[in-house]
Formats: sequence, structure tokens, C-alpha cells
Amino acid sequence: MLGIEEIRLADHIRRCFNRRAVVGAAVGVVRNGRMEFAGHGSANIAMNRPVTEDTLFRIASITKTFTAIAVMQLWERGRIVLDAPVGEYLRAYRLVPADSRFGPVTVRHLLTHTSGIGETAHPLRVFGPDFGESVAPSAAVPPLSEYYRHGLRVQAEPGTRWTYTNHGFATLGQVVADVTGMPFGDYLRDHLFLPLRMNDTSLDPPGSAPMRRAIGYRLRSHGPKEVTHREMITAGAASAYSTARDMGRYLTALLSGGRNEHGSVLESDTLAMMYAPQYQPDPRVPGMGLGFFRGVAAEHRVIEHQGILPGFNSQMWLAPDDGLGLMVFVTGGHQAMLWLPAETSGLLHELLGVAEPAIRDDIPHRPEIWPEICGYYSLPGSLSDVRARSVVGAGVDVRISGGRPVLRVLTPIPALLHGLPLRPDDPDDPLAFRIDLARWGLGTGRILFSRASRTGTMRMHLDLHPLTLWKSEHPWTLLAGRMSR
Repeated sequence: MLGIEEIRLADHIRRCFNRRAVVGAAVGVVRNGRMEFAGHGSANIAMNRPVTEDTLFRIASITKTFTAIAVMQLWERGRIVLDAPVGEYLRAYRLVPADSRFGPVTVRHLLTHTSGIGETAHPLRVFGPDFGESVAPSAAVPPLSEYYRHGLRVQAEPGTRWTYTNHGFATLGQVVADVTGMPFGDYLRDHLFLPLRMNDTSLDPPGSAPMRRAIGYRLRSHGPKEVTHREMITAGAASAYSTARDMGRYLTALLSGGRNEHGSVLESDTLAMMYAPQYQPDPRVPGMGLGFFRGVAAEHRVIEHQGILPGFNSQMWLAPDDGLGLMVFVTGGHQAMLWLPAETSGLLHELLGVAEPAIRDDIPHRPEIWPEICGYYSLPGSLSDVRARSVVGAGVDVRISGGRPVLRVLTPIPALLHGLPLRPDDPDDPLAFRIDLARWGLGTGRILFSRASRTGTMRMHLDLHPLTLWKSEHPWTLLAGRMSR
């Protein structure tokens, strides 16, 4: 007989997938070292196989958390110094700064996505599958020494900006291989997966259990269509396969100071350091730990990571102070990269017994600060940083419309271009606002403004990702000025 908690979980999952069509999903909630599991839909339509605890999913960028743990294991043994230049450990290829005045990239920079390495190593491949980071199954996966044979470009001064990049974590995987002399996948198997008894987790395709693999699907107007399977070159960033059963053991270890009933992989103090803020563009932004994103749910500390590959989406949440973990793997979810974090955040809030953040109507506007916040904000970095550009388009314009401040994202999406009202979010902080993103399945988002300490330039911060946009002249204004000369 199901307990009350299992019944609540099953009910939430039923309601979620009544709202959001998917082919298959695996949901696990970890409490007190025990996992409650619920499977939904099909892992393989053609073979009529349901999703179970032992269905193998591609978990995409959750792989980065494995890589971070491997690096921190070497740090515990004194084989890596976090603030040492990566070049002291990396042997397979070089990091090439775009400017000779740049300081060195450190291991800590790579762990926090602040290395200055862009999203795309080969900008001309940006329109290819997986931004040029994958190969067809008929092709051999090239070693990183070949993939980056001309060097991996560092596009910005390390430590000055946050840019999500697979290439940074691929490089960390190579560092582990170069320091230990072991192939990175073998190192993870021996030092992370086997100690925690994650026997079905691997960076390689599961050749011994093909019948248990979930198929990746896209939802089309005529139903699900199987995606073309491709293997990732950037293995340390996005290659892992795993099951709900294995990930339950992993979440248990992450909630229990680096150990579960089967073994230990990290000291508790080391894991606490990984969860602590290591990069925050503003004190009000939760920011990044070492390999993990940080957040809050009411007053509860939250640690999380998302994973996205064609046909697959994954999300893991941890509330370390509450001993609560949540993971969801989905195949065939239309635009799941948008709604899965919000839906699973809602479940996390429900499990914690706290309300989700909402738009407030009890805080007055402060018109005296409008002249400061209004204007055009741009995101530093390359145009080939496509993930970041997908969030902020060609920039963000804050203006007064209808007697209230609105945020316009310069994008072809009409609703974003028309503008989202900025609603005050903190009675003690006139530079804190919230926007309503419910129509895209994203709930609400916090927008925070601050003044740069040295220049006084206004900046805009997002809490969904630790991105920072800088107030500047609108490019159309600059263009008009040049044409008038």
C-alpha cells in the first residue's frame, strides 16, 4: 500500500503531465536516504517499454556535477590547487587568450563558468548539431587533443564575467585525465560510480543494456519523432547515462556529506564548499558554487543543475539543510528546457511546504529611481554565445510605459518585445523587481539592478542564471550618431 507521501508525489506527477505532454518521465524524491520513485509513460514506443527505476536516460549537463566532484577529489589529495593556472595540469592542448594581457585561467574559474571561454569553441559550427560538440554514432569520438588541436580560445578576462560553457567542463575532465593518467570515464567509474554503487552510470553508451535505454523523442504535430542519436565530444560536460535508481544513490550522497550506505566519495567539508557561493555578481543573486547552481526556496537553501540534449531533459534539486532531493528525467517533452525547471521547482516548494515566489502588489513603485534604471542593457561576450543570447536576445530595454517600468527583450518574440512589467519585489530594496513569465511555463523571475562600484554604471542581474547586463548606449543610437557625422 502506498504511503501518504507516495500518494502526494503520484498526484503531483499526474497533474504535471496533464499540463505538459511527454513521452516518458522518471521522477525520484530522496528523503532520509530513501527514494520514492514514479515512472510515467514510455521509454521506447516501438518496443512498448515503460519507464522504470532502471531505465537508462541521457542526463546531459548533470554530468558536470560528476566532473566537479572528480576535480575536488584531486583537490582533497593535494594534486590540484583551485587557484592555480589550469596550464599547470593540462597537457593535451592549450588555452589561448584572445588578449595577451589576460590573467591565467584557474581551476576555480572553470568550475564556476567564469574562465572567459565562450559557449562555442568553433563559431562556424554553431548552427550544427549540438553546436558542433557531437558526432554521429557511425563516427569515432575524437579525443579533445584533436578537437582543440589549435587551442581553446579564452575570449574574456578570466573571473570578470559568467558564461555557461561545455568546453570549460570538458577541459576539467581532461585535467583529471592528465593528472591521474587515467581516461576520464574510467576515473569516474572507479572513484565515483562504483563507490556509490551507481553500477549503471557511465560516460559511454550502455552497450550491455540496450533494451533498458530510453529513446529520445521530439513531439511533432503528427506525434513523437525519434531523434538522431549522437555522442558528445565534450564528455566531461554532457555525456553521462544513468538511471533513477543510481541517481537516487547519488542524491543521497550529496545530501549526506559525500557518502551513502555503499561508500564515500568526498569529505563533508569539501561538499559544503562546493555548495557555498563561489561566484556572485551581486550579493542578492544566489550565484554559482563549484559545479552546482545555487538558489533559494523561501528561506531554504537550494542546490541544482539542469541537463539538456536533443530529445532529453533532466533536472536535479537538493535542499541540503532539509535532507531533501528531487530528480526528474524526461524524454519527448515539447520545450521542456523551459518548463521543466519551473515545474520541478514547484514540486520542490510543495515538498518543502513553502509557497512559490509570486508577483507582489503590496509594494509601491519608487518613481525617483526610474531615471537610473531606464535605458538599454547589453550582454558582454561573443554573438556565438547562443544560450545566453537566447535568454536576452540582442539586449534589454527598460522604459516607462503606461505609467510603470517595463522590461523589453529585443527578440522576435512579440510578448517579450512588447514588454514585461517590472513589479517591485522588496519594500527595503527599490532596485529589486519581479517579472511574470508564466506564459512560457517559467513562473516568475527576479530582476535586480546595481551600480558598479568603480564607475557607477548601472547593471542588471538575473536570478535564473548569474548573468550580468551592463547599461550602455543603444546600438541604434550609436548607429544614428555615426550616420549623422
